[in-house]
Amino acid sequence: MPQTVLLAEDDRAIRNALERALTLEGYQVMAVADGVEALAQAHRHRPDVLVLDVMMPGIDGLQVCRVLRAEGDRTPVLMLTALVETADRIAGLDAGADDYVVKPFDVEEVFARLRALLRRTSPVGVGTTPAAETAETPAPVPERFLDAAGIRMDPQARRAWRGTRELELTRTEFELLELLLRNAGIVLDHSTIYDRIWGYDFGPGSKNLAVYVGYLRRKLDEPGAPQLIHTVRGVGYVLRED
Repeated sequence: MPQTVLLAEDDRAIRNALERALTLEGYQVMAVADGVEALAQAHRHRPDVLVLDVMMPGIDGLQVCRVLRAEGDRTPVLMLTALVETADRIAGLDAGADDYVVKPFDVEEVFARLRALLRRTSPVGVGTTPAAETAETPAPVPERFLDAAGIRMDPQARRAWRGTRELELTRTEFELLELLLRNAGIVLDHSTIYDRIWGYDFGPGSKNLAVYVGYLRRKLDEPGAPQLIHTVRGVGYVLRED
């Protein structure tokens, strides 16, 4: 079955072009022109992923995302935005979006980000392990907790704490923190992080990683406590407690 994309974009030319491109890529596309219809379709059909324009009349993409998250809907959301300021991107993350693409965009970048979002929400190993191998090879027992630099994480329950304070993290923030935690004290370069979190290196001009790191720092840092995520200029990031 093709994966379904709910596309909400009020610019007809962009909407029609993206709908055609996504259809040719093999997706089943539901294309709407505003946030009201996007919510109606999301409630009616439960798509695999949503692509929402931030600036739409009436109910905009941020409001659509907030409503869905308040309802407990965790369907991945990719935002399309012409707003390039960091504060605007953070507003999207605050609303519960998983990723964003800045207009004007290359459609191949949209495809890459959608693939990455859908990989992260697909069941691991479904349809890929022969029955005989499953029967003969016992599944590894995952470790329960990760501990480093004052952070404690339960990857199975998707929960994390700094000291006794539980952290409220989005899916992307959690996966980024988990990657840094598993490699505590090791400097991870930008390409490695992009590949592990998004499945695609968006190049030196992308600010996507910096925005997520900044947002994660806001949730981790505490007054009077040491900063945990450090920037190694020109290389990447490292989690350590100085």
